[in-house]
Amino acid sequence: MKKVVLVFVFLLCNQSIFSQKESTVISFKNNESAPIINRNIYGHFAEHLGRCIYGGFFVGDTSKIPNTNGVRNDVVAALKDLKIPNLRWPGGCFADTYHWKDGIGPKENRPTIVNQWWGGVTEDNSFGTHDFLNMCELLETEPYLAGNVGSGTVQELIDWVQYVNFSGKSPMSDLRVKNGRKEPWKVKKWGVGNEAWGCGGNMTADYYAGEYRKYATFMTDWSNSDNIMRIASGANSVDYNWTETIMKNIPGNMLGGVALHYYSVIDWGKKGEDVNFAEDIYFKTMQQALKMEELVTKHSAIMDKYDPKKNIALVVDEWGGWYDVEKGTNPGFLYQQNTMRDAVLAGSTLNIFNNHADRVRMANLAQCVNVLQAVILTDKTRMLLTPTYHVMKMYKVHQDAKLLLISINSPLYTLNGESLPALSVSASKDKNGLVHISLVNVDSKKANTVVIDLNELGIKSVSGIIITSSKLQDHNTFDNPTKIQPAVFKGFQIKKGKLELEIPPFSVITLEGK
Repeated sequence: MKKVVLVFVFLLCNQSIFSQKESTVISFKNNESAPIINRNIYGHFAEHLGRCIYGGFFVGDTSKIPNTNGVRNDVVAALKDLKIPNLRWPGGCFADTYHWKDGIGPKENRPTIVNQWWGGVTEDNSFGTHDFLNMCELLETEPYLAGNVGSGTVQELIDWVQYVNFSGKSPMSDLRVKNGRKEPWKVKKWGVGNEAWGCGGNMTADYYAGEYRKYATFMTDWSNSDNIMRIASGANSVDYNWTETIMKNIPGNMLGGVALHYYSVIDWGKKGEDVNFAEDIYFKTMQQALKMEELVTKHSAIMDKYDPKKNIALVVDEWGGWYDVEKGTNPGFLYQQNTMRDAVLAGSTLNIFNNHADRVRMANLAQCVNVLQAVILTDKTRMLLTPTYHVMKMYKVHQDAKLLLISINSPLYTLNGESLPALSVSASKDKNGLVHISLVNVDSKKANTVVIDLNELGIKSVSGIIITSSKLQDHNTFDNPTKIQPAVFKGFQIKKGKLELEIPPFSVITLEGK
């Protein structure tokens, strides 16, 4: 009898502890005018940098690695599964030294180019316009071409537009047909230069605004200029004057989008290791990552002054974590590993973009393969999917779904006297009526409990998937490529129409409700 009583008391104590856990309530606001989360927020970036193009996407049609016209079949299959909506090319800084006519015609006749920005390597231009645009067709994704404004000419860019878009008879369309492509690709998304404030020419905002107007004037698809989206080179993180100048000096009918570049870097002089980092470095990285909320809010407010109807998109076409390169690799190739830190960073950033879907309608993670916060790493015949890949796949359910507005008073993640919001959340409802809620626990040590009233959402059943691991530094390797991958999430219970779930430290969860 005594043993039974002791067990009973122990169970009661456990129940009391469980019921007294601090929980965070997430509530939902019914707003019929909430925006659609544009699928292009989930875009990617492929620059001629390191092993992103050569050895990443492209191995050549004589390679023993299974390929289609030189493009790796395994990479294509992985990205198609991710449903990538657009792919930006050829840069980046490389774009403003790239002359597209060097990358067309017979490969043996193409001149070489020295990549002055990334490692000083000599490239043979074997991957050019046809190769990229045909690859986008394989990927079933939309191309986003970055034009050369820094070292190019207006004529060079408008010739490129004509070459890829014009279906009638013209010098450039005739040249395209001669090079083996009869029908145009009809590319809609065009960047007018890249980082004009830096590697794209070290221009002032006023000077670039004038250059943009000149280039944009002559850019047309040769039937209707409204059929292409011209995107201005935008601000470097907190340069709000740049956005103000662009919006003030460029007419709205010439401007489809304004770019923004921001990387989560703790110190440009010493970025920190990609794998062997301590908790304080993780905390600082997430401090930088969560600043995206402030950046998007303030740049959007400036755009609202000149474009209150929000016709012009904020395009965050470079974002991600940037660390010191993996030891023993070429410092100019920007190859870094991808850990659970990157999964948390990706989930938190995508939540910010989702929640600002009224203005943020396109974004591009930097970069796709073997560079910076890549979703895919390759090593000769081998390929692996990173934690960031798995987060992007978990979040693809939000593409083109209606944003659900949420209210949350997040608990804090505190370290060394500084604090961050521990929870990051976004939610949407798709055309089939399915509700998806994505949650990130930024806290590196403490689980957080969340309560959601399912009656507010009109759903009765819930399922979920999670990406987590035992250590922040955990990552996939070519010898163990599945160490981190999504798993079914069961850490929740439903009582009286309320869902209570516990989110483990540094984990990402997506719930689906019916």
